Amino acid sequence: MIKTLKWTNAQEIQNALTDARHNVGSASGLVFTLLVITDLHDYSAVLDACVEAGREHPSRLIIVTNGMAKADRLDAEVHIGEDVPGEIISLRFQGELANHRETVVLPLLLADSPVIAWWPGAAPASLRDDPLGALANRRITDAMGAQAPLQALELRAHHMTPGDADLTWTRLTPWRALLVSALDQYPEKVTKIEVTAEPNNAAGVLLAAWLDDRLPCPVTVSESEVGLGVTSVIMSMEGGDISIRRVDGRMATYSAPKTPKRIVALRRRSVSQLLTEELRRMDTDEVLQSTMKQLLRRTEKPERQAVAAVPGDEQIAKAKDSQIE
Repeated sequence: MIKTLKWTNAQEIQNALTDARHNVGSASGLVFTLLVITDLHDYSAVLDACVEAGREHPSRLIIVTNGMAKADRLDAEVHIGEDVPGEIISLRFQGELANHRETVVLPLLLADSPVIAWWPGAAPASLRDDPLGALANRRITDAMGAQAPLQALELRAHHMTPGDADLTWTRLTPWRALLVSALDQYPEKVTKIEVTAEPNNAAGVLLAAWLDDRLPCPVTVSESEVGLGVTSVIMSMEGGDISIRRVDGRMATYSAPKTPKRIVALRRRSVSQLLTEELRRMDTDEVLQSTMKQLLRRTEKPERQAVAAVPGDEQIAKAKDSQIE
């Protein structure tokens, strides 16, 4: 069921929700409010991603966009029904009302439930100080969705606060799990690491910062001539190299000392899959917080000098701590 409201307000939207529940039944098991702030031209893609993620996390979805009209008005759509995993409220602010969106959104939040805010594209510098961001317990951005991903990632690092997250980090979960597993099998001293990624790839820079933060050796980033996203990580050790290479965005070649090469799945995931994973946690990601601090240190000093190595088992334990799941 879709109900369209023109020149409306928060009270009329609440009434429309109540009427919709009477007609199609009340939505049950809503676990949080997902507040999405996006541009109008990205609305359809963002809605699809949220609906797909909502199949695992039934929630009240509030999508906030700004229209092009000069008149001060609010238009809304309310979606409830079998094809919707929860409730969807679409808000389009016009004119001066675009500067006061939080006053309309606040009464629409689920009571006594967490609020998660997501900016799929451009985001404010300080999420916690943003009027809409201040309503949320957790705040998710996506530097890879910005026009300048590297600059957006550094901006996030400068303004990182507890509860903030970025889907660039979520993209790296399979890479980090595979690298931790490799160190678990080969507990030797890592002497240097080289990360290769396509030019201006924020995920590659963030992966290098994580490795630099967790392991006491130089970590460099090189540009790849082929492939998408992160294309390889090579960890050099005295007994040989651990190498993970991926050029097609789907499968990777894994090799390690005294071990034949093998193919492992390392597929690039959709935004809806990334969002689904990120919505599984409500606590602050301490490892991401530490990695962002290291990212800032790396921007001031491109390559950290090698330091004294710690014993192999301590090195592995430190790397294991970095896994989300």
